[in-house]
Amino acid sequence: MIHLTDLLISIFYIAAILVIGLWVGIRHRNKSKADAASQYFLAGKSLRWPAIGLALFATNISTVHLVSLAQSGFDTGLLNGNFEWMAAFTLILLALFFAPFYIKSGVSTLPDFLEKRYDRSSRDWLTFISIFSAIIIHIAFSMLAGGIVLKTLFGVNIYVSVIVISIITAVYTIIGGLKAVVVTESIQTVVLLTGAFVICVAAYYQMDGWQPMVDVLKRTNSMEKLSMLRPHGDAGGMPWYAVFLGYPVLGIWYWCADQTIVQRVLGAKDENHARIGPIFCGFIKILPVFIFILPGLFAYTLAQSGKLDLSAITAVDAAGVKTVDSKGIYTLMITQLLPTGLVGVLIAALLSGLMSQVSGALNSISTMVSYDIYARYKPGLSDQQLVKTGKIAAGIALVFSLFLLPLLNKYESIFNGLNDIIAHVAPPITCVFLLGVFWEKASAKSAKLTLWLGSALGAAVFIVNKTFTETAIAHIPFMMVAFYLFCICVLMQVVFSFLYPVQHTKDSRVLYWKSFSEPLQSKGWQGLGNYKILSALLFIIMSVLFYLFR
Repeated sequence: MIHLTDLLISIFYIAAILVIGLWVGIRHRNKSKADAASQYFLAGKSLRWPAIGLALFATNISTVHLVSLAQSGFDTGLLNGNFEWMAAFTLILLALFFAPFYIKSGVSTLPDFLEKRYDRSSRDWLTFISIFSAIIIHIAFSMLAGGIVLKTLFGVNIYVSVIVISIITAVYTIIGGLKAVVVTESIQTVVLLTGAFVICVAAYYQMDGWQPMVDVLKRTNSMEKLSMLRPHGDAGGMPWYAVFLGYPVLGIWYWCADQTIVQRVLGAKDENHARIGPIFCGFIKILPVFIFILPGLFAYTLAQSGKLDLSAITAVDAAGVKTVDSKGIYTLMITQLLPTGLVGVLIAALLSGLMSQVSGALNSISTMVSYDIYARYKPGLSDQQLVKTGKIAAGIALVFSLFLLPLLNKYESIFNGLNDIIAHVAPPITCVFLLGVFWEKASAKSAKLTLWLGSALGAAVFIVNKTFTETAIAHIPFMMVAFYLFCICVLMQVVFSFLYPVQHTKDSRVLYWKSFSEPLQSKGWQGLGNYKILSALLFIIMSVLFYLFR
């Protein structure tokens, strides 16, 4: 059970974040009354690289990661670490090719970029998909994971706890805008990482170090749990080729073309800050394998050694067969491995993940609804009207997300459910962005048809997979499904571009790179802070890590 000290720490943390978020947001708004909409949605384009990097990480990492990555560490070892480390490569792509492009085009949202590069139809479709993904992927899944943990720890109804936390988050997000979101996300990232380190160190000492853990894995014939690159047919369902072929499709959409993520880059002070922020986030992404997944693997070996009691999450069926519900492994570790006081820190870390994810998504939804939908049908709106519309949209999105929780709770694994949906949504968007940025002949009509037909195909495959579970399609790993859908989308857009040749406008004529070397011609900062040096360093480090844990 939770002690009073831990409860007080949790309450103090929530109150502090609320006060800081409101103070920063209101202070920032009062300092600059001019250009109010830009101040609210893009923080007046004043963000520096440390805040961008930390906010990118905080928006990505949520309670879902804390809970589900520990669960995956317990079930399959380091396998799902591929999602974390492969992200570093796509963040390099964001820094080198996409971020300078977005800054150069001066857009407020990514749908705005698609309209300038293609046409209004592509913008409308991306707006719809982006709002859909922000509600389901960034808000609803985070709420679900947070609610499960809070229910386990405090015995509070899942919906009551989530509603209270969400309302507090919505208050400072809606009132304070992006500036409040980024500042609180930076604080929450530090708290979240601290909490993750605490549980990792506690598990490490309980296991008496690394070698005893390896000895247990050898004794139980589970050494494959230390491997991230698995062969074809591995029980984890993610062979090495699926990682290298499928992840880029998901990762480029998530890190380079999703409004919720890229909005932090759009608020950058200048191009150099926009480039270094994602690279900084890429270095931080090394940590999740060690502080989120590894504790789950320690939990597995602790349980095998009799040092962790799984009875609270173990069910016995009529035949006497025991089944462990690993969803609760993270909560179990908190309550069994940590002393009073540190439990409160861990709860604060969990709340950080939930609040930062929800606040980031709400801010991006309000931006897209104001700029991409309402301003279109009501041209000439004042900044105050745009801000008011964004606030109302954020409130509606929050309520809608709450209604989705019972449906999403049917997934056996939250992390797999999340990526399963992304794998069917991302391919057409990744295709349209990649060809739009790098291929001069990508036409507006080809983009529109690819987005429409590719999304319809993804929805059809998803329905077939869930309805006819014994078909051959249903047994294809979702990462390979994403790759196959992406290939079909690329083929579609190339064919349609030749059937309906591009007719560039004044805007679109300058909105693509003439060559891969063009975005690299910018010199950047001098010394170690140069984006090329840091990108190369991050690439080498990630390659070495993949080799060591192959």
